[in-house]
Amino acid sequence: MDQGQGQRFGEFVEVRRHGDGGATGVVELVLDRPKAMNAVSTEMARSIGAACAALAADPDARVVVLTSTHERAFCVGADLKERNSLSDAELVAQRPTTRGAYGGVLELPMPTVAAVHGFALGGGFELALACDLIVADETAVVGLPEVSVGVIPGGGGTQLLPRRVGAARAAELIFTARRVEGAEALALGLVDELVGAGRDRERALELAGAIAANSPVGLRAAKRALRLGHGMDLTAGLEIEDAAWRTVAFSGDRAEGVAAFNEKRKPNWPGR
Repeated sequence: MDQGQGQRFGEFVEVRRHGDGGATGVVELVLDRPKAMNAVSTEMARSIGAACAALAADPDARVVVLTSTHERAFCVGADLKERNSLSDAELVAQRPTTRGAYGGVLELPMPTVAAVHGFALGGGFELALACDLIVADETAVVGLPEVSVGVIPGGGGTQLLPRRVGAARAAELIFTARRVEGAEALALGLVDELVGAGRDRERALELAGAIAANSPVGLRAAKRALRLGHGMDLTAGLEIEDAAWRTVAFSGDRAEGVAAFNEKRKPNWPGR
């Protein structure tokens, strides 16, 4: 897939739209702070949050792929050098900006795919966990080592990891602060697909393209039902599903999907 048409959000984040004028609906959210292995500074966190706010409001964005420009790292987590220079009051003031970055990715209404290679540690792995799917290459090393430096995962890790791998496995990984390499990460369910070295971005964009071929209205409603229904009892979950179904049942996408099926042609989704 092409490199896409870029839009900068600050110095460290770029949004690239793929296809002719972004017509495929695949949008790449690029972490671009290579000199620091994409360590998340206050400025970078602010830019991630701003980019996510723009994407969340963009009806043409069907799937978002989170990638990195650094050859040996997806993201090494919080910028500890900056963190060490902050006073207690400054750290408290920084917190909403940090939460805005991780929450921004997590709350994107369309499907999201992380493309992970090299180090994805601490906040870096939390950015990946905030995505719906994680494609990793065989160089990937993931983990939540925060307790080894006196803190805890604060970008959603204590909540997102057990939802992926179960409470006991998440406890073991967080309490030991250990790093997990690609093959074991796949076996444990920390990532969803493992590809050859250097192929994570290519495969994630390919997967995003396949997803984006489907109804934008259907994709967003399905994600909403999956997210809101998780952890609910079955009765409550089915009510959430029914509410999501009602948002698509009378949509232009449903009418177009049925017509395209009957006419044996590719749908031209109106996205509403």
